[in-house]
Amino acid sequence: METELVLLSRLQFAFTVTFHIIFPSLTIGLAAWLATLEGLHLFTGNADYRRVFNFWIKLFAVSFGMGVVFGIVMAFQFGTNWSVLSGKTGNIQGPLLAYEVVTAFLLEATFLGVVLFGRDRLPPWAYFLCCCMVAIGTTLSAFWIMVNNTWMQTPVGFELDANGYFLPTSWYDIIFSYAVWMRFPHMLFGAYLTTCFVAAATGAWFLLQNRSPRQAKIMVTMALGLAAVLVPVQMVFGHLNGTEINETQPAKLAAIEARWETQQPASLTIIGIPLPSQERNILAIDIPVLGSCIDAGDCSAEEPGLKSFPPEDRPPVVIPFFTFRIMVGMGVIMLAVAWYGMLLQARGRLYTSRWFLWVVVACFPVGWIAVIAGWYTAEVGRQPWVVYNHLRTEDAHSPLTLFDLIVSLAGFVILYLAIVSAGAWYMLRMVRYGPQPDDEPIDDSGQLGSSKRPLAVPRETSLGIGE
Repeated sequence: METELVLLSRLQFAFTVTFHIIFPSLTIGLAAWLATLEGLHLFTGNADYRRVFNFWIKLFAVSFGMGVVFGIVMAFQFGTNWSVLSGKTGNIQGPLLAYEVVTAFLLEATFLGVVLFGRDRLPPWAYFLCCCMVAIGTTLSAFWIMVNNTWMQTPVGFELDANGYFLPTSWYDIIFSYAVWMRFPHMLFGAYLTTCFVAAATGAWFLLQNRSPRQAKIMVTMALGLAAVLVPVQMVFGHLNGTEINETQPAKLAAIEARWETQQPASLTIIGIPLPSQERNILAIDIPVLGSCIDAGDCSAEEPGLKSFPPEDRPPVVIPFFTFRIMVGMGVIMLAVAWYGMLLQARGRLYTSRWFLWVVVACFPVGWIAVIAGWYTAEVGRQPWVVYNHLRTEDAHSPLTLFDLIVSLAGFVILYLAIVSAGAWYMLRMVRYGPQPDDEPIDDSGQLGSSKRPLAVPRETSLGIGE
């Protein structure tokens, strides 16, 4: 019974966090891009940047609202499904979540209202500043969440009292630990890349449909250009995360590599099929020595295998093994598409190569797939610990009944599928409607000119944006 309770609690948390991460990974990048577009319009006077801004701000508003709804559920679940975890770590996690609300959420929510409804009430420089505040708020929100999660992955700056409660001893160590400054940029750049490929795919679609071509070219060029720079940087931070995991969570790294025996030097398994029940891999493609070179930066280093850890301390193998390779595979695809796109741009063929534009459209979800796969790698690889090496997952859940968990999980599945379906339909409808035509005027206040063009959605539900 206890095993089923833990499994259902973990499934519910995994289900809700999977849906939640879809929206912040878009809004974080969109907020920064919108601020950039507004800045470019302010300093160049090019109205096309404003038109692209007006198109994406609507999608940002919907995505932000959806993320808030699902984020509230995530916070509540710490109390409803993981009350022991909340009680024992509340002295650390409570303030970190409060910092996120006070310094980040209130900042982005407050200035978002100004951005949505205050353009004609502010001078251009002040409106641009408000856009920057929204971008800073979304970034700070990601920072505090990553600090909280990183502390659970690699806990520092605390002591345990006689009753097993975690008490902070150094907020500096908690907030500015080495792991935070490896994991936070990795998540931030992941969000930026998600936005890059959503924007590039949308622009490519409009080019294929010959709709608002000037705006579509801005989307494709800016998105693929930024991705061409960010993907290599993201790979560097991914490698730095791997070396940090090698030092602090060696069992997780062994699971990611599906390395059963301790090796010196260690090989790198490119692909294969792990068989945990038999403690071996089949159909594996291994490269000798490369594992030690990548994981430890020393081609003669010894790397521990899973058999060197007690069975009860080993993480699951199959999920982190495959999700890590899915994440890396998405990164390779993003790098190839972005760099080839820049090559076509240099040759003057980016906007006319229809087969490549279709490839870009097909890459619409690659950023999300990489982010979700990365989260699964990190979280499943942390098991069986919820606070690594200090609090086991089986000891951290709430004393709920099996019936309670089945009903709540079923309710969340039905509710989330309904909300996400409605939100996705609404956003896709706005995308199909498309951006403002290239020749439609914009007055000095930034509102649409004399155009009588119908709205993307009924007026009473259009959020009042760009009307």
